[in-house]
Amino acid sequence: MTGDFNGYPATGGVAPDRWASALHLFDEGAGVPHEETTAERWERARLLFEAKDYIGAAKLLAAVVEEVPEQTGPRLLLARAYYHSAQLRRAEEQLREIVERNPVEHYAHLMLGRTLQRQGRRDEADTWLRMAAAFSGESTP
Repeated sequence: MTGDFNGYPATGGVAPDRWASALHLFDEGAGVPHEETTAERWERARLLFEAKDYIGAAKLLAAVVEEVPEQTGPRLLLARAYYHSAQLRRAEEQLREIVERNPVEHYAHLMLGRTLQRQGRRDEADTWLRMAAAFSGESTP
C-alpha cells in the first residue's frame, strides 16, 4: 500500500479543491458532470485562501466577482488574495472599487493603505490608514 493512496497532501489533510468538489460527488448520479454554482466557487475559493493557495483562490474569486460585482465579501477576499500573492496593482484596483461602492468599509481602507505602503507609496497610504483608524475609533498619530 502506498502512502499517497487517497491523494492526501503531505500535511495529512484533503486538498481544499478536492474536498469542495467531493461535496457534490453524488448529487446527480455517476457520470453526470456537476456545473459548479457561484456559491460553490465562492466556498472553494475560501478553502483555497485558507490553505494559502492565494493564486488559485484569486482565479476563482475573479470569476465570482464578475458574476456578483455588487457583493463586497468576494471582492474583499479577492483583494486579499491579490495582496498575499504580491499582485498589488490588482489588489489596489479591487480595494478602490470597494471604497467607491461602500465608503465606510473600514477594512478596505486599512487594506488599501497597507497595499499602497507595500508599493512604496507611503504618503498616499497614510491618508487611507488615517481614515481606517477614524472609522475604527482608533486615535491617529
